[in-house]
Amino acid sequence: QVQLVESGGGLVQAGGSLRLSCAASGRTFSRISMGWFRQAPGKEREFVAVISRSGGSTYYLDSVKGRFTISRDNAKNTVYLQMNSLNAEDTAVYYCAAGRLPTAVAASSLYDYWGQGTQVTVSS
Repeated sequence: QVQLVESGGGLVQAGGSLRLSCAASGRTFSRISMGWFRQAPGKEREFVAVISRSGGSTYYLDSVKGRFTISRDNAKNTVYLQMNSLNAEDTAVYYCAAGRLPTAVAASSLYDYWGQGTQVTVSS
């Protein structure tokens, strides 16, 4: 069982930055792939960024490439999402997810554990 707790969301002006954190419980963090997903009002949940167990592989939604960076610190059982140059389209609830996967994948259905979500609101 893995429990995930996100933090770092909030209200920011367009062009600003936020860093989301997701702390995971348990002693198997280094053996699980991690991902960030988001859900905007009236829309389906979508993949944002994922990272492999070692951190050696990362994948991003096209619209966030060059602006968002996913990283992990296995010693701290934490995954991060650095978000720069935010715009109104980034407004959503952001969820952290964990999966016992051999590599980083974008399909949300393959992730076993989810956090409660953190709200990110970008004002224009």
